[in-house]
Amino acid sequence: MPLQIPSLPEVRGLSRDFLAAYLTGGADLPPNSRARVLSDDNAGLAFGAYQFIARLAVEFLPDEGGAGGEFLERWANIYVGGRQAATFATGTAVASGIAGTVLPAGSQLAGGNGATFETTQALTVGPSPAPVPIRAITAGSAANLAVGTSLSLATAVAGVNATATLTALQPGIDTESDDSLRERVLFRMRRVPQGGDADDYIGWARDVPGVTRVWVSPHEMGPGSLAVRFMMDDLRAGSRGLPNPNDIATVRAYLDERRPVTVQDLYVGAPVTEPIGFRVRALTPNTAAARNAIAASVTAMLAERAAPARAVGGRRVAAQTIFAAWVSEAISAAAGVVSFHLDMDDHVMPTNASLATLGSISFG
Repeated sequence: MPLQIPSLPEVRGLSRDFLAAYLTGGADLPPNSRARVLSDDNAGLAFGAYQFIARLAVEFLPDEGGAGGEFLERWANIYVGGRQAATFATGTAVASGIAGTVLPAGSQLAGGNGATFETTQALTVGPSPAPVPIRAITAGSAANLAVGTSLSLATAVAGVNATATLTALQPGIDTESDDSLRERVLFRMRRVPQGGDADDYIGWARDVPGVTRVWVSPHEMGPGSLAVRFMMDDLRAGSRGLPNPNDIATVRAYLDERRPVTVQDLYVGAPVTEPIGFRVRALTPNTAAARNAIAASVTAMLAERAAPARAVGGRRVAAQTIFAAWVSEAISAAAGVVSFHLDMDDHVMPTNASLATLGSISFG
């Protein structure tokens, strides 16, 4: 039976009726009487307790969208080893100055957006600009500056120029959100570990910070082989979510620590993007806002439906075909779109590694 929480007026009425039954033989309590004030006060306290119980009913189990905080953390600690912590941005800056001058380890460099880095080792300045490794002071994405950004020494060092240039950066990752953590917990709860089936690999890969989508394709390269492809949609948004070689090596190393020895050939990599292009005619209204909404809606649809070859029900299926009906549905759902005509055929993926992404859209 679902939990029914009475409203404050209902609780107040119950409290008044209870006191009236004992004090007045069932007659209404006089307005502004001490008994009525006391009754309403108790009703307010009881209603607060009801609200607390209602909130706990949401918090206790992780499947509710509003669940979070302490209870979600406890579920995460039990099933997935806890929430993914924020990571520090690391990289390289180039400094210059008088040859022979030492820039001490721990020297702080400030970026224009308030991000601060520190050098992780001392640098002896040479005759030309020299690289020095740096790390952000604060974990998270706030320090993810663009390569080429100018950094200023927080404390002047005699013989070292006041500014350095950021030449390489491994981005930092924010603390895992409640939504991402809840999704990982529910995935693990609904898919009991099977000693290395496709779902196990998905869960393992998603344990690596920054990984958002994973597909596992069994026997793709022969009996006993396994292909794992993944995306990092947030961390690598600048490269369309595609992981770089360092990301791939990190996920590969993590999987190697957990995979069964019976897997003879494990491939870990990024999908190969396959642009999906189409033409929209007779768009109403034919405005920039409507066109942008169409692009955003189709992009969201592809993020949900597109997939390279993967296991479904224990068997490998081909990379997901993108049907014209799906694109039409996404355009119809775009904000402000009233009517249109779509010119597009179903788009079959050319290879197992192919992942559909938004290509060019022509209007007219």
